[in-house]
Amino acid sequence: MTGSHTHGTEELCEAGLNLYTRALREGRVRAAEADGAPCLVDLGLLQPDLGDLRWLRPVTPAFALHRLLRGVEDRIADERRREERLTAMFESLVEIDGPHTAAAGAPVISVLSGLDRIGQAIDRAVADASGEVLTIQPHTTHTHSPAEIHAEALVRDQALLDRGGRIRVLYQHTLRHAPSILARYERLRGDVEARTLDEVTQRLIVVEREVAFIPANKERTLALEIRHPAIVGFLATAFDRLWRLATPMYPRAVQQPTLNGITPRQRAIAALLVEGHTDAVIADRLGMNIRTARVHIAKLAATLGSESRAQLGYLIGQSGILGQEDTGE
Repeated sequence: MTGSHTHGTEELCEAGLNLYTRALREGRVRAAEADGAPCLVDLGLLQPDLGDLRWLRPVTPAFALHRLLRGVEDRIADERRREERLTAMFESLVEIDGPHTAAAGAPVISVLSGLDRIGQAIDRAVADASGEVLTIQPHTTHTHSPAEIHAEALVRDQALLDRGGRIRVLYQHTLRHAPSILARYERLRGDVEARTLDEVTQRLIVVEREVAFIPANKERTLALEIRHPAIVGFLATAFDRLWRLATPMYPRAVQQPTLNGITPRQRAIAALLVEGHTDAVIADRLGMNIRTARVHIAKLAATLGSESRAQLGYLIGQSGILGQEDTGE
């Protein structure tokens, strides 16, 4: 565009709009009039009158719009094909990417998409390991994962133990008697230990304190593979501190009754009640359904002689039960 006509190639200036409007009403305009608005010809809104080239006839707006949009669609399709070509080209490179490339500027935090790719990355990391693997498994993992995933993990973990590796796993107390958990540790042989807590973090896997995996969305269809030493070290230290607070599953701890006849499960609930959490939040954090949580709350209230939620909080504080040792049963 030159002179006063300096707008974009897919824009319609005021002069062009006025001329095109007149062309639609009158059926044609003189070609010389379009010299000041070449955008009309560029956009295909005016075309020469083959019977008399001194005139330009208007193209219907619907047809002109369809033709312009078709061009946009073609460009989008071209970009999508380019995206597919780039993805295919780099996919093979991602497969051979490994820790040795980190020094060359490879990302220390990678996003893994899809359960298959996440599982493959974890399998590769564990397959190369002969040291220690730390894992936190919240209750959602074992209540929703397919049986075949557990079977594959069992084979992978036993292979690590056979190489002289060590496995430490943290669960919630609600999984202490889960059949899938009990069966797992009856079959594994080697240096493997599991402990439980009332609450744990989201899923975490730390392999030889060099690489860590954490979920990146609620559905766990996205995960982060972390190889930054500071971050991996932080996660491993957090695990160690939780581990020292946890109750061993094997040998199974013997339940120690409290002085007030309140179970450790009810004490865990009492701690969350004092913090002001709702029944739904308490159930989620302790890995139980809301009905079970409410049953425990009702038993706790009956034991302490509480007649209201507010009074229950006061009685919990006065009873001293929150200072008693948790056995995890």
